[in-house]
Amino acid sequence: MPIGNPKAQTIATKKYEKKAGFMSKSYKLRKEVVEQFAEACEKAGVSQSGQLSKMMKQFAEEVEETSR
Repeated sequence: MPIGNPKAQTIATKKYEKKAGFMSKSYKLRKEVVEQFAEACEKAGVSQSGQLSKMMKQFAEEVEETSR
C-alpha cells in the first residue's frame, strides 16, 4: 500500500493495479530516443505504454521461438 496517509482513491487505484497485474518499471534512456518515440506514437495515434507492451511481447515471442 502507499506510504503515509493516502487518500481513498489512491488506495483503490493501487488495489486495482495489483489485482489486474500491473507493475511499474523504470528505464533510463536518452532524451532524443524518448522524444522520438513519443512523437511517433502520437503520429500513429497509439499510447506509448500500449506500443511498448506490443514490442515487448513480440520480442519475447521471437526469443522464445529461436530458443526452441
